[in-house]
Amino acid sequence: MENEVVSRNFIEQIIDKDIAEGHVKTVRTRFPPEPNGYLHIGHAKSILLNYGLAQQYGGQFNMRFDDTNPTKEKVEFVESIKEDIKWLGADWEDRLYFASDYFGQMYEAAVKLIKKDKAYVCDLSPEEIREYRGSLTEPGKESPYRNRSVEENLELFTAMRDGKYKDGEKVLRAKIDMASPNINMRDPIIYRVAHMTHHNTKDTWCIYPMYDFAHPIEDAIEGITHSICTLEFEDHRPLYDWVVRELEYENPPKQIEFAKLYLTNVVTGKRYIKKLVEEGIVDGWDDPRLVSIAALRRRGFTPESIKMFVELCGVSKSNSSVDYAMLEYCIREDLKLKRPRMMAVLDPIKLIIDNYPQGEVEYLDADNNLENEALGKRQIPFCRELYIEREDFMEEPPRKYFRLFPGNEVRLMHAYFVKCESFVKDESGKVIEVHCTYDPETKAGSGFTGRKVKGTIHWVPAPFAQQAEVRLYENIVDEELGVYNEDGSLNLNPNSLTVLKECYVEPALKEAQPYDSYQFVRQGFFCADARDSKPGQLVFNRIVSLKSSYKLPTQP
Repeated sequence: MENEVVSRNFIEQIIDKDIAEGHVKTVRTRFPPEPNGYLHIGHAKSILLNYGLAQQYGGQFNMRFDDTNPTKEKVEFVESIKEDIKWLGADWEDRLYFASDYFGQMYEAAVKLIKKDKAYVCDLSPEEIREYRGSLTEPGKESPYRNRSVEENLELFTAMRDGKYKDGEKVLRAKIDMASPNINMRDPIIYRVAHMTHHNTKDTWCIYPMYDFAHPIEDAIEGITHSICTLEFEDHRPLYDWVVRELEYENPPKQIEFAKLYLTNVVTGKRYIKKLVEEGIVDGWDDPRLVSIAALRRRGFTPESIKMFVELCGVSKSNSSVDYAMLEYCIREDLKLKRPRMMAVLDPIKLIIDNYPQGEVEYLDADNNLENEALGKRQIPFCRELYIEREDFMEEPPRKYFRLFPGNEVRLMHAYFVKCESFVKDESGKVIEVHCTYDPETKAGSGFTGRKVKGTIHWVPAPFAQQAEVRLYENIVDEELGVYNEDGSLNLNPNSLTVLKECYVEPALKEAQPYDSYQFVRQGFFCADARDSKPGQLVFNRIVSLKSSYKLPTQP
């Protein structure tokens, strides 16, 4: 419709206004992670928001590592972040940058502030600086070193750079206002001494800029027009603006804050995940029970499902939480028409068709996806001995149980009607075989209308089935008791991982490659594990069950 009104989020409205008023010609955004851990689902929102805005306005998207803290940063994290962003589809083209690329310019920027008498070297200890800072109700008090001369500050700062002081012995502070109601403006530290080897610059520097000083400089150097960050940086915006103003950058970037993406009952804190990894509770930052982007990818989530999730969450100024069930809804919606529906038996019991000829094999046609004809058909070998799910047979069934029990007839999916004639137990009383007879007139697709059965069960052919390990996941924390205990520790769910070793899948899955995903009939969506699965040694992760508790909100 020509007159259709398109709803614009508040960030788009700001950008529209900046373009209309001539402040901005080309929109430039960036994603600036610190390489001190793996990215999680919350970061995906920021990545897709920044990249999406650049695409929407025909602008540019930069990828930049804010690597100003060598104490926590690793090349491993740099590489994992790059892989995650590429997987999500955000293309930085040839614009991959590091904050450390600009250390020389940041140093000169600090010198410029000293020369303007807007920065000074302070000898107070970290504890004393905290004490002098004041509180939310009390103003801070000035450092006794605040009024050093420009010449002395230049000399001391040069000595800091040249390695003449120990870690923590001296810092460079911005000279702003110790009585400011915003604590971030009370002479914040902008450089500290840290004798650490940096992953990028090695031992070139022994002083490093603080994030709040470095970030606006990086944005200004790269010509970022809109520096989009999360709400906790709102109180830091006056400092961001002070830095770009005092350093006299032309066309200074504009910082805009939006609400973080919070998922209920999940662990995103790097400190907690690091502990889970180190204690061997999970098998790495990409353990499928986590919500790091690498973990979601390994579990079988797709970029499209995460984009759908981020779009459903929307962009706002107020923090809120989203139910994990919404993320599960998105992956179901994405996969249900894309992936083939295969048969897999997770808790097998042998079914023997006594009147089916010994040694005979026939190939039955099966639709790969009844809702998507484009996925075509496949052939499944059918023979005398099959595996079915243990729960599909009961010796003494309750009312309204329509699967196999003595004397009852069911349809084997894609195949024939079979009637249970007898069963065999082992010494412990456990049923190990179910014996049936089949009716050759009832072949699926034959048009047989003689009688109906109420139950249909799935199966795999015993001689051809591929053995597989299947991993069933639940939330790593106990959802009923909450994520954290009173002492701040994680309230772990002891049943977060169930490993089934004796599962069988259709022979068509023999060549399943890492990340290949399927719908297993009646079981859920599953993905070949990227780390452990290979032909001849299949391992499948359950991405999500088939049933959802989530209801998509109705649109107004």
